[in-house]
Amino acid sequence: MSGRAPPALDFVIVGATGDLARRKLLPALYNLHLDGFLPQDARIIGYSRRDLTDAAFRARSEEAVREFSRRDVDPAAWDRFAARLGFVCARLGGLDEVAQRTRPGRIVHLSTPPSAFSSTVQGLAQHDLVRDTRLVIEKPFGRDRLSARELNRTVHEFFDESQVFRVDHYLGKESVQNLLVLRFGNSMFERVWDRDAIDHVQITMAESIGVESRGEFYEEVGALRDVIQNHTLQVLTLLTMEPPRSFEPEAIRDEKVKLLHAVRPVEAAAVVRGQYARGAVNGDDVPGYREEEGVDPDSATETYTAIRLEIDNWRWAGVPFYLRTGKRLAGRTVEVYVSFRPAPVRFFQQSEVEDLESNHLLIRIQPQEGISLGFLAKEPGPTLRVQPVEMDFSYVRSFEAQPPEAYERLFHAAMGGEHTLFARADEVDLAWSVVQPVLDAPPPIRFYPAGTWGPSQADALIAPRRWRLR
Repeated sequence: MSGRAPPALDFVIVGATGDLARRKLLPALYNLHLDGFLPQDARIIGYSRRDLTDAAFRARSEEAVREFSRRDVDPAAWDRFAARLGFVCARLGGLDEVAQRTRPGRIVHLSTPPSAFSSTVQGLAQHDLVRDTRLVIEKPFGRDRLSARELNRTVHEFFDESQVFRVDHYLGKESVQNLLVLRFGNSMFERVWDRDAIDHVQITMAESIGVESRGEFYEEVGALRDVIQNHTLQVLTLLTMEPPRSFEPEAIRDEKVKLLHAVRPVEAAAVVRGQYARGAVNGDDVPGYREEEGVDPDSATETYTAIRLEIDNWRWAGVPFYLRTGKRLAGRTVEVYVSFRPAPVRFFQQSEVEDLESNHLLIRIQPQEGISLGFLAKEPGPTLRVQPVEMDFSYVRSFEAQPPEAYERLFHAAMGGEHTLFARADEVDLAWSVVQPVLDAPPPIRFYPAGTWGPSQADALIAPRRWRLR
């Protein structure tokens, strides 16, 4: 991130007592404050149905920052940050009080369940909170293509598209943004970035945690809506889009939209839906999804999804893309595995090498952000025997710094009115169109024990290839 604080911008966090605000939003704003990226007189107003005083909200915010900030709380810095914080109860002061306590040029962040988006947007309009407002909307944006279109109509009734910032927090990650530099700044990769050189691509977004206290929310969403429709498709577009005419926001978003036009809608036969049962994660026994608080005992909501999709354009025709995500898996990782086609001539027998699929690029998005390039090398000795080796790049080792959290970059971009890290209306619509056939006719749920890598049917989906992790 670069640049100092913009002119006066106040922040309104709708849903400020929720889990997202506690874990991500408030710590991000605190770190921006530490770095001098917040306007000097910016106010941060929390808004929810809870009845809190300003002092109580400041105390809750300090607890959140102490627990989740990437940097420790400095007492003097905290006092200056806390002076920015205030709270408005939706049931008491309501949006009238928000209007009185903030100024035009505000950022309104909707950290609410998707079902509350439309009514909140209408409420902002009714209380004159639209002019010069930047509206930040969390994902998932709608529940399907039809509801997303209806939500866009509601938003556009009051807000111009230039005022709207649809969040996909993966776009705020340094390692995701680095995909553009990796591809278009390095000719050695761009020259082999097509169907002639690449055999297949895997994108894995795995979590070892369950739904925690979000069971009721997750029942409305599921893994397909929560991750596949947004996070994985966003990463896919950056991996596969054509070079933009420039690195201006709209040029990049234009190419992402063109790519999504070429993605073939996923058929149910190319999808595996799973749900975690009782099992063990890191040696601890954990309950199954249907035993979680707020979850229907007969729930058919998926906590795991694996899909195979294809891109119908000249660059990618015939290259399969495998996307998977899940909760209560054997580990936490987000990574992209690009498998290159094997060399056409071998000077050794297959039995002489551990793994012939060793020409690959592994992009680690989290944790331990970095990039590994795998290739074959000869073992020392008199015989021609080879083994896979890797060259590794680590963000922390190379730059000797911890990259900022995604929401720090997203808030900073929204303050500057910069849309590169946010999804456009047509982009969201096309992403829903890719998964809509599965939403209309979902395949059956397959159960998998917590602490594994998902249902066995996912292995059949990718066969004769296999899922890869570092």
